[in-house]
Amino acid sequence: MAIESDKLRERLERATAHLDPPYAVVDLTAFDANAVELVGLAAGKPVRLASKSVRSRELIARALRRPGWRGVMAFTLPEAIWLVRAGVCDDVLVAYPTADRGALVALTGDADLAAAITLMIDSADQLDLIDGVRAADRRPELRVCLELDASWRPLGGRVHIGVRRSPVHGAEAAGALAATVAGRAGFRLVGLMAYEAQIAGLGDAPPGQAVLGQAIRLAQRGSYRELLARRGAAVAAVREHAELEFVNGGGTGSVAATSADPAVTEVTAGSGLYGPTLFDAYRAWRPTPSAYFACSVVRRPAPGLATVLGGGWIASGQAAASRLPRPVLPAGLKLLGPEGAGEVQTPLAGSAADTLRVGDRVWFRHAKAGELCEHVNELHLIEGESIVATVPTYRGEGHAFL
Repeated sequence: MAIESDKLRERLERATAHLDPPYAVVDLTAFDANAVELVGLAAGKPVRLASKSVRSRELIARALRRPGWRGVMAFTLPEAIWLVRAGVCDDVLVAYPTADRGALVALTGDADLAAAITLMIDSADQLDLIDGVRAADRRPELRVCLELDASWRPLGGRVHIGVRRSPVHGAEAAGALAATVAGRAGFRLVGLMAYEAQIAGLGDAPPGQAVLGQAIRLAQRGSYRELLARRGAAVAAVREHAELEFVNGGGTGSVAATSADPAVTEVTAGSGLYGPTLFDAYRAWRPTPSAYFACSVVRRPAPGLATVLGGGWIASGQAAASRLPRPVLPAGLKLLGPEGAGEVQTPLAGSAADTLRVGDRVWFRHAKAGELCEHVNELHLIEGESIVATVPTYRGEGHAFL
């Protein structure tokens, strides 16, 4: 393992020797291999790309050119409009309800956009907001997708396992909302989505926590069985009122399990293309890391310590060590507990610290996928020991959608 990490470090450093940190790279060999493996896990069902996990138009387009990938799941309506107008994709599902009136004005005033973009809803209130922006008789018909809450609520609902998203939890509520949409002019219900975050977004093998891992796996098995029945019933209830084009589910951490659900017609993935550290805690499938960022050593404050400039690129979610970036090259470095990863400097300890000199690079992996791109304007794409292209991130193109 040490030999392999040494080879990887040598390859990355040869490719980027002319660059000054901080910068980020994507190893295209690993990126492409992950794209192929995710399609294999989906077992014949198309994979919709979660753009928030990539945040670079060129890399989104690269994945979509591969067989088995179809459509984008965007995280905001302005982003969806931009991707369609840029020619990246003509099938974009917005993953969250929108209250962006300016973007709704653009969508409702353009028939081509309305045909390419599907809005997410979980309440009639969201339909009211859209009608308040532009009445149904003054706009194209809008495509909408109903979100079914996929959290597990055992013990009569006294326990909640999963994230808190849609208020639509059961088949009866899903059918009622579908009937409401069917009765509203200017809307067409085309899809249903249920994101099982407690399965897709929670690693079942947290390092050094065997008991917790067993508890997570037990909960995930129970949740999967319950959702299999509930999602199937919800889809059947919705189909009484609409001809669904798709039923979407899953994420990188549950592609194989979600695609096995007969009610699901497509799965979503994105993080698996970059392979961030959160997915090191999964047993079913672990992507090959493809995204890294480099920082310069600027201090040697004491024996056994090396300090890099910057490094505090911390991921969203519950505040915990799992959200910190991880120094991976050279092997044998770790963050200091009292300081963690700092905004302007990050001290590192470990067996490799004394091998580093001022000016050397330390390579990190981010905890979550696309959030890395919020810190850099470009990604350097590497094949072998060469940079073959440098492409902008969303930030590099002047966009901060959220």
